[in-house]
Amino acid sequence: MATRNLILIETLCSRYEIEFSFIDALNSEGLIMIETIKRQKYIHQDRINDLEKMIRLYHELNVNIEGIDIIFNLLQKKIELQNEVNNLRNRLRLYED
Repeated sequence: MATRNLILIETLCSRYEIEFSFIDALNSEGLIMIETIKRQKYIHQDRINDLEKMIRLYHELNVNIEGIDIIFNLLQKKIELQNEVNNLRNRLRLYED
């Protein structure tokens, strides 16, 4: 399997100065997904932005893993509600015109 869009977790741990246990805890909570290929653990590059946010929450604001989970769930709910509002506005415009 190709690791083209995957980043080695060891590299992330060294780059962001975090322990593997932190990433493992995020994986256990379902906040990120670790992929294992040939005994190497990777994370998809599309999730790096979210991982950076989680690291900042954890280190700078002292938010625990459960708190990070709640924050990301609320952010996802906010996005869903914004999309719903936009859809409803678009439907309303059809009746106004």
